[in-house]
Amino acid sequence: MQKKIGIQNDSVGRKRLSAVKSKPSIAIDRKSKELIKGMVHSFETFGALDGPGIRFVVFFEGCPLRCLYCHNRDMLDLKDYMSMTPQALLKEVLNYKPYFGAKGGVTVSGGDPIFQPKFLKEFLKLCKKAGINTTVDTSLFTTKEVIDDILPYVDLFMVSLKHFDSKTHQRLTSVPNERILGNIRYLSTLIGSTCHHLPKLWLRYVILPGYTDTRSNLKALVKFLHGINFELIELLPYHTFGVYKWKKLGLKYSLPGVKPPTMRSVLKIKKMLEKEGFKVLLNE
Repeated sequence: MQKKIGIQNDSVGRKRLSAVKSKPSIAIDRKSKELIKGMVHSFETFGALDGPGIRFVVFFEGCPLRCLYCHNRDMLDLKDYMSMTPQALLKEVLNYKPYFGAKGGVTVSGGDPIFQPKFLKEFLKLCKKAGINTTVDTSLFTTKEVIDDILPYVDLFMVSLKHFDSKTHQRLTSVPNERILGNIRYLSTLIGSTCHHLPKLWLRYVILPGYTDTRSNLKALVKFLHGINFELIELLPYHTFGVYKWKKLGLKYSLPGVKPPTMRSVLKIKKMLEKEGFKVLLNE
């Protein structure tokens, strides 16, 4: 059995120890008859910032976006990962199930887990069979078919909102925003329906000074939020704790002049959204 241990930074820069193991198992893709394996970069065993309660956070390798401020840049190039079956990954999770309590469970993050939809679905199915609460942390830059496929096995979607001007969105993330916003509306419609499994929807919004905190973008944000069904929006102040990963990979960090927002400006945005009637969570 192989094992990989490393230090990761969470969304607010706190150090955390992660470990990954892999071993053979028997998950089979019924259509192709091939063994299903996924690319897992690492995991955090006692996460407290990626969903409700205590979470076992799995970081999948790969992402369809290339955000200029990505703090997990080391998870995108399909080089530094372990190959695992859904069963092997679940076995790791089960060791920590007693600590989840009533609110905790598994959060699948990355990278972006929708980059590996088959592996994601099989892992989520196993979690639900084991009675484990599931959260998917994603950009939702995918197809509606993938959303439909994983929907029955997800208890909470945490979807990142980047920018509401499509050209700026493409400059910041490498992709336009139409598909993401369309998929959020689609997911919102499904959640509002009575004929589907009803996962919750949380939105995550990075406050990036000079980009996402402008008056025009915040106005577009409020308008968008009023048109969808969701439980809360989480504000994530931009930070530079992941810059060292870019340097370690020999890559140029494209936003060297951008500084983290002041707490005053963050609280101002929080207060504005609350006045609009939204539940706001601040990740400090």
